[in-house]
Amino acid sequence: MTYCVGILLESGMVFASDSRTNAGVDHVSTFRKMKVFERPGDRSIAIMTSGNLSVTQNALNLLELQSRRDDPHGNIWAAQSLFDVATLLGENLREVRKRDGAYLQQNNIDASASFIIGGQIKGERMRLFLLYSEGNFIEATPETPFFQIGETKYGRPIIDRVIKPTSTMMEAAKCVLVSFDSTMRSNVSVGLPIDMAMYERDQLRFSLQRRITESDPYFAMIHTQWGEGLRRVFSQLPYPQWNEDGSTSQQFQGQVFK
Repeated sequence: MTYCVGILLESGMVFASDSRTNAGVDHVSTFRKMKVFERPGDRSIAIMTSGNLSVTQNALNLLELQSRRDDPHGNIWAAQSLFDVATLLGENLREVRKRDGAYLQQNNIDASASFIIGGQIKGERMRLFLLYSEGNFIEATPETPFFQIGETKYGRPIIDRVIKPTSTMMEAAKCVLVSFDSTMRSNVSVGLPIDMAMYERDQLRFSLQRRITESDPYFAMIHTQWGEGLRRVFSQLPYPQWNEDGSTSQQFQGQVFK
């Protein structure tokens, strides 16, 4: 399983991906699921992957092979927009699934894959895309400023509550790490290390690329304090008090709970 998050803010972008893959309890491995394409001053692009590892690796390998060609229509370094990059990757994904899908299906192997693509190319704004297994994609908006792929359900509530376009990059980074901690707590198929990249608007180079391991003191602090804080807030909540007829006691009438 996988968990990856990409967040688009007014001030920049935050990307994070776990690195655990497994094909059963006896086959747990570590693979990077984030690939960075960067030419400082021209473009900074992060691509994160989820799904069948061979499919995602082959699609990215095709993208890298195309990057060595002079064809302006099939080269990530010549693409004029992030939309073009997403289109190119989608075409590569379709090609790989068309080539290998039937053989994988014969052995009941899931060939699905998805990607988060984000960054900025000189001359256009920052953009963030979610690429589906079929090769089509959607773009993030101010109303939906983040995308997740993989094991999304455990980490989504904190992002939904906290993140908005005006959030700072450090707020987003903190929120993302809490999101990862919550996910790893509930699903052992998501695990460390976490690869994180941060991009500041219009800088055309990543301001931070970091691999977070078990020895990272900040993530250890997040893990401890977030758990303790949740338990503390939970203990402070009053018990429900309902009357025999099912109505709420007067103590809670008129209160708004979120």
